[in-house]
Amino acid sequence: MAQGRGSATRAVVIAVALLCLLLHSEHVHGATYTVGGSGGWTFNMNNWPKGKRFMAGDVLVFNYDPTIHNVVGVDGGGYRSCTTPAGAKVYKTGKDKIKLVKGQNFFICNSAEHCESGMKIAINAM
Repeated sequence: MAQGRGSATRAVVIAVALLCLLLHSEHVHGATYTVGGSGGWTFNMNNWPKGKRFMAGDVLVFNYDPTIHNVVGVDGGGYRSCTTPAGAKVYKTGKDKIKLVKGQNFFICNSAEHCESGMKIAINAM
């Protein structure tokens, strides 16, 4: 009898461990979002994130014409003032893929007056 209970306990432990692994790995492969949808990264982007639930590890795809736009990862101050802080990462391929980190993620276009015209987004990733 003792051997049977040990086997049952072991099976329960294995089942719980597998369930935990499944729940933990559910969001390992983050979602991919094309910023601006079919219109791409452009002006008046402030409302684009609304209604979407972003998670750390999700990927934003920025599609744009690299001869006139770019994407800059900035901090909150850079986002509010439309300025590029020293050392900020500037993307300029026109097909940039950026993985979100947990918390606030801010992006602007730092071409002249583009950020001021709404070419910026703020994303809060859980």
